[in-house]
Amino acid sequence: MSAPSIQAQPAVANPWVIAILVALASFMEVLDTTIANVALPYIAGGMGVSEDEASWVVTTYLVANAIVLTASSYLARMLGRKTFFLICLGLFTLSSLLSGFAPNLNALLLFRIMQGVGGGGMVPVAQSILADLFPPAKRGQAFALFGVAVVVAPVVGPTLGGWLSDNISWQWCFLINVPVGIIAMGLISLLLQESPTARAEARRQQQGQGFDVIGFALVATFLGALEVVLDRGLEDDWFGSSFIVTFAVISGLAFVLMIPWGLTRKNPIIDLRMVGTRQFGASFLVMLATGAILLATTQFLPQLVQQDFGYTATWAGLLLSPGGVVTMAMMFVVGRVAAKVQPKYLIIAGASIIALSMYSMTNVYGDLGFWFMARSRMLLGVGLPLIFIPIMTASYDGIPSSKTDQASALINAARNTGGSIGVSIVSNVLTHREQFHQSRLVEQVIPSSTTYQDTLQQITNYFTAHGSSLAQAHDQAIQWIGAQVQAQASFLGYMDAFWVLMLISLSAVPLALSLRNIKLGGAVQMGH
Repeated sequence: MSAPSIQAQPAVANPWVIAILVALASFMEVLDTTIANVALPYIAGGMGVSEDEASWVVTTYLVANAIVLTASSYLARMLGRKTFFLICLGLFTLSSLLSGFAPNLNALLLFRIMQGVGGGGMVPVAQSILADLFPPAKRGQAFALFGVAVVVAPVVGPTLGGWLSDNISWQWCFLINVPVGIIAMGLISLLLQESPTARAEARRQQQGQGFDVIGFALVATFLGALEVVLDRGLEDDWFGSSFIVTFAVISGLAFVLMIPWGLTRKNPIIDLRMVGTRQFGASFLVMLATGAILLATTQFLPQLVQQDFGYTATWAGLLLSPGGVVTMAMMFVVGRVAAKVQPKYLIIAGASIIALSMYSMTNVYGDLGFWFMARSRMLLGVGLPLIFIPIMTASYDGIPSSKTDQASALINAARNTGGSIGVSIVSNVLTHREQFHQSRLVEQVIPSSTTYQDTLQQITNYFTAHGSSLAQAHDQAIQWIGAQVQAQASFLGYMDAFWVLMLISLSAVPLALSLRNIKLGGAVQMGH
């Protein structure tokens, strides 16, 4: 069943103008996955709730986002891509406005769910629109523009959210979407043209193929419950919490039931057979790993420099900026190169460069400067586009036009879910390995040790020389030694986390090798 074709009439609008507008709308949606993270203390203070309660502002958005992704392909076919995209963008913009003026936490959570529903439908449909707007030879460049939105937005989110919260108010983390959304809606409705014949044909084919309600419920329950488990697991003590156990069981049951249901339906809401194919399945797994790397590094590198190096939120954000600039530049370079080099070779190169970036960060210690961290991030910025654009090209190879929207939804679900999995894995590695290293280090800090006594004496003398009394200096020296143990344990924990991220990035190499060669120049079936 074919989705309505989107065509830009040359006399009315340049396809690149529409591509920029669609990418801008996608940028806003992806931005909202991270922009609220740093604003949580402000939201908690402004609404008189705990930070733990305020963190549901992030969770509800991710859950709603994951759920609507599963229905986006059906709705895009039923309503037409342009209509569905504008509805999603309108809902996203309206709920952003309502979130900015929410009177209490319950209202804010409701509006964030609405925002997640609107945003979740935009990104996969934006991908499909770009596929239809551009001829095969130019799709790589169009996806480069889209890639800038999807890869750079999570980097910009924490920096922008922190600056807005510090200098204006946390409400502007949501209100900033409103003027952009209104302008984008107006221009897209005017410039984007839909083929009436293709629309009529899609409606005709849609008749008699009803919405797979049970399939949707199973997939949505699986993804929604999984997002809750991943996002809340560490805070709620994982399986020590009956809440997490309940959601884990719900997610597991939905997953078990989802597979036979999806495989035995003629028109399932999500075609699981696609994930079972060599080409699309490998692409899906690589996108999972890419989402994990992108979100985890974006969240934990600023956390590292703020926690252990004393950076302000602004400087932590600036640390990511050089990498963002490199990513933007590389997106357009790779967009051109992708038409000449097989995707699997670009993905292998990208995964290796990302692994090298993560390896460099396993040498983290207290004397490192700003540019060491920034260079590591810039290296990551070189690697991500080398995976992102080729994997989108490879994933659509051999996919019939009737499955384009489903492929878009699945690939974006992989990126979102991979991001949540990556953040969850790194959070747990940091927490447990830091505790492990601290317990090992404390074993060496014993009063009977000559080394300990020598260090204590030297530090006591230092504080005495700076005006403290002997008793004060002795206490300060003990506190200093304790702080050093904690700092070293933290560094060692981050080293372990970067080792894990390095292994995740290397996992893309064998997956990339399993991809078949495609006809270069863009003979990928991505719609019509």
